Amino acid sequence: MAAPSLPDRGELLTIDQLAARTGITVRNIRYYAARGLLPPPTLRGRTGLYGPDHLARLELVSELSALGFTLSAIESHLERLPPHAGAAELALHRALLTPWVPEEIEEVDRAELEKRAGRTLSDEDLDALRDLGAVTPLPDGRLQLHGAGPLGSALAVIGSDLPTDVWRRAHGLIEKHTSALAEDLMEMFQNEVLQPYRDRGHRADERQRLATALSQLKPVTVLGLVTAFGRAVNRTIRQRLGD
Repeated sequence: MAAPSLPDRGELLTIDQLAARTGITVRNIRYYAARGLLPPPTLRGRTGLYGPDHLARLELVSELSALGFTLSAIESHLERLPPHAGAAELALHRALLTPWVPEEIEEVDRAELEKRAGRTLSDEDLDALRDLGAVTPLPDGRLQLHGAGPLGSALAVIGSDLPTDVWRRAHGLIEKHTSALAEDLMEMFQNEVLQPYRDRGHRADERQRLATALSQLKPVTVLGLVTAFGRAVNRTIRQRLGD
């Protein structure tokens, strides 16, 4: 994840410039401000001007929205942040919340899903897509699609010669062990990195360094996990052949 594109210290932006910098429409910026998600701008005459803290807060709102948070949930999260939280502190929160791998989550109906799949899907196919992590059924009957990649992989599994139940169990094992690994890694990061940072009083000189380190840690960790898993499978195959 690239570091947020904050204005230079002291640089102030008009609402149109802020919209151009963030990709958020002027209308939505005003809506967020009305909901209390942004502090009031600095007034210069009759013109409202926005600084680094406004930009960082907007980028955090965008990140939370992209993660699927509702507006009410975003408001609740921002309310828990210190009222004096500035651009650097918000950049750290953004780094913490940015997904470790890209996710393209969207809501579709069954007809749209079948269009993406390129064929008619039976109820059994939908159950398999759910169990393989490609879709999540929603209460209103629509489906949450977890990206074209997972959908393509799951469709390939359904069309393969191996029984779908084998793939289901394989997916379940991967989910089980990666969830446990994620919990262990997050606990270690919380105890050995974040808590010492908080204990030292959220020192300003640490914030950007911590945000940058975290953005570098994510891809390295994901790549390391894939590499370690591949090596473990190779090792297991060699051991079984040796036996």
